[in-house]
Amino acid sequence: MGRAGRGGPTGRWLRAGDDVAAGSARWRRTEGVRADAQAAKDAAAQAFYELDTVQRDARISVEVVSAADDSPGARRAVADFAALGHRIDEVSTAYITALDAHDLDAEDLDAGTAARARQQLEQSRQQLVAAKTELERFLGFLQPLLDAAETQLAQVTPAVERAKQAWLAASNALDAARAARLGADELARRLAALGPQLKLLGEGAGKHGVQPMLRTAADTQREAEAIRAEAEKLPQQAREIDQRLGSLRTRTEALETRSANIAPVLSELRRRFSTACWQDLQNVPDQTAAAVRTAQTRLGEASKARDEQRWADAISILATVRTLLNTADGSVATVNERLHSLNEAQRAPGAEIERTRFALRDAQRLAMDGRSAPDPRHAAPLDAAVARLDRAEASLTGRHPDYWQFLTELAAVRETAAQVVASIREQRGGPR
Repeated sequence: MGRAGRGGPTGRWLRAGDDVAAGSARWRRTEGVRADAQAAKDAAAQAFYELDTVQRDARISVEVVSAADDSPGARRAVADFAALGHRIDEVSTAYITALDAHDLDAEDLDAGTAARARQQLEQSRQQLVAAKTELERFLGFLQPLLDAAETQLAQVTPAVERAKQAWLAASNALDAARAARLGADELARRLAALGPQLKLLGEGAGKHGVQPMLRTAADTQREAEAIRAEAEKLPQQAREIDQRLGSLRTRTEALETRSANIAPVLSELRRRFSTACWQDLQNVPDQTAAAVRTAQTRLGEASKARDEQRWADAISILATVRTLLNTADGSVATVNERLHSLNEAQRAPGAEIERTRFALRDAQRLAMDGRSAPDPRHAAPLDAAVARLDRAEASLTGRHPDYWQFLTELAAVRETAAQVVASIREQRGGPR
């Protein structure tokens, strides 16, 4: 019996076994290289992810710097980042190309192909890591610019919020004015004109830059606050004008009533005193009546201006009416005061004379104080005033003395005495 019969392997079976063993060894080598290539693929994917993450953060930082800073350093940083972006795009494209070039899960993948895949993916990983390192160095250069930009950006949000709150307050004030039946069309137009600024503030510093945003926010806030203040003043302004209208109407009515009493007073002046005592007052009744008519007309105009909310016009007209009434009131008071003064002068001229002599004596005593003889600059006007007083006293003769001239002269004498006293005190360095 041969070896086959005795149970030993034939030559054909031995060769077949060797082929199986060799195939198993090749499979193990291929799987090992596949595993290495897969590990390279995973490492490259991780490097790609990390680079992408750093690039996104860097892009945000550059946008912050670009929005807040227009200095040469900031512009250079933007340009450097753009150049880095091109290089990152190149290595990313190379990585994706290497990734797409080989199917590491294919059953027929041979060891050589897997080895080439591993080599290309490892090369891509190294390029991605190098790009990330370069990008991190760039971020280190960018950090001081970023810190400064973030400080400026931190001012934008509160500034924009203040502007928006000011606009809202102005809008609410206008609503309140309208609720009080006070039109505010001009203020409403001014508020509506802030629309473009509000749109810009809503678009943000990334689009318009930090400084333009801060300037726009400040301008918007200032204008909105001015509108709000004016809108809030409208009810108060209307009340004040209404009060002035009421007060001036009352004064006009009172002046009309008082003007009716002027004629009897003038009649008494004409009957009891000389023409010189009342001639300058002859036109007061006509002037007062004209003032009343003018005041009534202008008050109507002021009332219309108030209803139309022409506040400045209403205030101006009311000021004119007040001046007119003051003048007319003064004229009416002059007539009554003239009669009173003349009555007193006629009843007791000595009292007025004595009051004037007292003023002269007081000035004379001051002029002689500490001197053996008065200063001619003081003595001359006082002597002239004494003579003037004597003449005025002597003029009170006849049936109808000119009491008004008498009173006018005595007032002039007292004024002279007062001027001398003031001159002496000034020369001596103050009151004594």
